[in-house]
Amino acid sequence: MEARLDYYSNPVGAKFQKYLNSAGRALDDASLPEGIPNLVLIRASQINGCGVCLDMHTKDAAHAGETAVRLAMVAAWREAAVFTEAEKAALALTEAGTRLADGDGVRDDVWEAARGHFDEDQLVALVSIIALINAYNRMNAISQIPAGSYEPGKWT
Repeated sequence: MEARLDYYSNPVGAKFQKYLNSAGRALDDASLPEGIPNLVLIRASQINGCGVCLDMHTKDAAHAGETAVRLAMVAAWREAAVFTEAEKAALALTEAGTRLADGDGVRDDVWEAARGHFDEDQLVALVSIIALINAYNRMNAISQIPAGSYEPGKWT
Protein backbone atom coordinates (compact mmCIF):
# COMPACT_ATOMS: atom_id res chain seq x y z
CA MET A 1 0.00 0.00 0.00
CA GLU A 2 1.17 3.48 -0.79
CA ALA A 3 0.19 6.52 1.26
CA ARG A 4 -2.40 8.78 -0.33
CA LEU A 5 -0.27 11.79 0.48
CA ASP A 6 3.01 12.53 2.15
CA TYR A 7 1.36 13.96 5.23
CA TYR A 8 4.45 14.12 7.41
CA SER A 9 6.70 15.97 4.99
CA ASN A 10 4.00 18.44 3.97
CA PRO A 11 4.58 21.78 5.78
CA VAL A 12 0.98 22.00 7.05
CA GLY A 13 0.96 18.34 8.11
CA ALA A 14 4.35 18.66 9.81
CA LYS A 15 3.20 21.72 11.74
CA PHE A 16 -0.02 20.00 12.81
CA GLN A 17 1.91 16.93 13.93
CA LYS A 18 4.34 19.13 15.88
CA TYR A 19 1.45 20.53 17.91
CA LEU A 20 -0.10 17.10 18.42
CA ASN A 21 3.26 15.83 19.68
CA SER A 22 3.46 18.79 22.06
CA ALA A 23 0.01 17.93 23.37
CA GLY A 24 1.18 14.37 23.94
CA ARG A 25 4.27 15.53 25.81
CA ALA A 26 2.02 17.47 28.19
CA LEU A 27 0.80 14.05 29.35
CA ASP A 28 4.27 12.63 30.03
CA ASP A 29 3.98 13.39 33.74
CA ALA A 30 0.47 11.99 34.09
CA SER A 31 0.27 9.67 37.05
CA LEU A 32 -1.62 6.89 35.26
CA PRO A 33 -0.68 3.37 36.30
CA GLU A 34 2.05 1.90 34.11
CA GLY A 35 0.78 0.17 31.02
CA ILE A 36 -2.64 1.81 30.87
CA PRO A 37 -1.67 4.45 28.29
CA ASN A 38 -0.42 1.72 25.92
CA LEU A 39 -3.63 -0.28 26.32
CA VAL A 40 -5.67 2.84 25.52
CA LEU A 41 -3.55 3.65 22.46
CA ILE A 42 -3.82 0.11 21.17
CA ARG A 43 -7.58 -0.27 21.71
CA ALA A 44 -8.52 3.01 20.04
CA SER A 45 -6.22 2.17 17.13
CA GLN A 46 -7.87 -1.25 16.76
CA ILE A 47 -11.33 0.33 16.66
CA ASN A 48 -10.25 2.95 14.14
CA GLY A 49 -8.34 0.51 11.95
CA CYS A 50 -5.12 2.49 12.13
CA GLY A 51 -2.38 0.06 11.17
CA VAL A 52 0.51 2.47 11.64
CA CYS A 53 -0.61 3.32 15.19
CA LEU A 54 -1.16 -0.36 16.03
CA ASP A 55 2.29 -1.15 14.70
CA MET A 56 3.85 1.58 16.82
CA HIS A 57 1.95 1.11 20.07
CA THR A 58 2.02 -2.69 20.21
CA LYS A 59 5.76 -2.68 19.57
CA ASP A 60 6.35 0.07 22.13
CA ALA A 61 4.21 -1.80 24.68
CA ALA A 62 6.11 -5.04 24.10
CA HIS A 63 9.40 -3.16 24.36
CA ALA A 64 8.19 -1.73 27.70
CA GLY A 65 7.53 -5.25 28.99
CA GLU A 66 3.90 -5.87 28.08
CA THR A 67 3.26 -9.58 27.54
CA ALA A 68 2.24 -11.13 24.23
CA VAL A 69 -0.85 -12.62 25.88
CA ARG A 70 -2.10 -9.26 27.11
CA LEU A 71 -1.37 -7.60 23.77
CA ALA A 72 -3.28 -10.34 21.97
CA MET A 73 -6.24 -9.97 24.33
CA VAL A 74 -6.75 -6.19 24.09
CA ALA A 75 -9.46 -6.57 21.44
CA ALA A 76 -11.33 -9.03 23.69
CA TRP A 77 -10.59 -7.33 27.01
CA ARG A 78 -14.08 -7.93 28.45
CA GLU A 79 -13.58 -11.69 28.40
CA ALA A 80 -9.89 -11.62 29.33
CA ALA A 81 -8.80 -12.46 32.87
CA VAL A 82 -5.43 -10.78 32.31
CA PHE A 83 -6.57 -7.19 32.90
CA THR A 84 -7.20 -5.42 36.18
CA GLU A 85 -10.50 -3.71 36.92
CA ALA A 86 -8.77 -0.34 36.48
CA GLU A 87 -7.45 -1.40 33.07
CA LYS A 88 -10.92 -2.60 32.07
CA ALA A 89 -12.42 0.72 33.15
CA ALA A 90 -9.84 2.57 31.05
CA LEU A 91 -10.54 0.33 28.06
CA ALA A 92 -14.30 0.83 28.41
CA LEU A 93 -13.80 4.61 28.51
CA THR A 94 -11.54 4.34 25.46
CA GLU A 95 -14.16 2.44 23.50
CA ALA A 96 -16.97 4.81 24.49
CA GLY A 97 -14.87 7.89 23.73
CA THR A 98 -13.74 6.48 20.40
CA ARG A 99 -17.23 5.39 19.32
CA LEU A 100 -19.08 8.60 20.18
CA ALA A 101 -21.01 8.57 16.92
CA ASP A 102 -22.39 5.07 17.53
CA GLY A 103 -25.18 6.50 19.65
CA ASP A 104 -24.58 6.10 23.37
CA GLY A 105 -21.70 8.51 23.81
CA VAL A 106 -19.98 7.92 27.14
CA ARG A 107 -22.64 6.44 29.38
CA ASP A 108 -22.73 7.36 33.06
CA ASP A 109 -21.88 3.80 34.15
CA VAL A 110 -18.72 3.83 32.01
CA TRP A 111 -17.68 7.18 33.44
CA GLU A 112 -18.42 6.14 37.02
CA ALA A 113 -16.40 2.94 36.60
CA ALA A 114 -13.43 5.00 35.42
CA ARG A 115 -13.95 7.52 38.21
CA GLY A 116 -13.87 4.67 40.71
CA HIS A 117 -10.30 3.83 39.70
CA PHE A 118 -8.73 7.15 38.74
CA ASP A 119 -8.42 10.54 40.39
CA GLU A 120 -9.24 13.76 38.53
CA ASP A 121 -5.73 14.29 37.15
CA GLN A 122 -5.66 10.71 35.91
CA LEU A 123 -9.10 11.09 34.31
CA VAL A 124 -7.96 14.24 32.54
CA ALA A 125 -4.92 12.33 31.28
CA LEU A 126 -7.08 9.40 30.12
CA VAL A 127 -9.55 11.62 28.27
CA SER A 128 -6.65 13.53 26.71
CA ILE A 129 -4.88 10.35 25.57
CA ILE A 130 -8.13 9.07 24.05
CA ALA A 131 -8.65 12.36 22.20
CA LEU A 132 -5.04 12.46 21.01
CA ILE A 133 -4.88 8.90 19.69
CA ASN A 134 -8.18 9.37 17.89
CA ALA A 135 -6.70 12.40 16.12
CA TYR A 136 -3.60 10.44 15.12
CA ASN A 137 -5.70 7.44 14.03
CA ARG A 138 -7.82 9.53 11.75
CA MET A 139 -4.87 11.40 10.28
CA ASN A 140 -3.02 8.16 9.48
CA ALA A 141 -6.02 6.06 8.39
CA ILE A 142 -7.40 8.74 6.06
CA SER A 143 -3.96 9.20 4.49
CA GLN A 144 -3.38 5.42 4.43
CA ILE A 145 0.07 5.66 5.97
CA PRO A 146 1.66 2.19 5.53
CA ALA A 147 2.30 0.12 8.65
CA GLY A 148 4.86 -2.47 9.66
CA SER A 149 8.22 -0.74 9.63
CA TYR A 150 8.13 0.95 13.03
CA GLU A 151 10.98 0.28 15.46
CA PRO A 152 10.39 0.83 19.20
CA GLY A 153 11.39 4.30 20.35
CA LYS A 154 11.59 5.70 16.83
CA TRP A 155 9.34 8.67 17.57
CA THR A 156 9.80 9.07 21.31
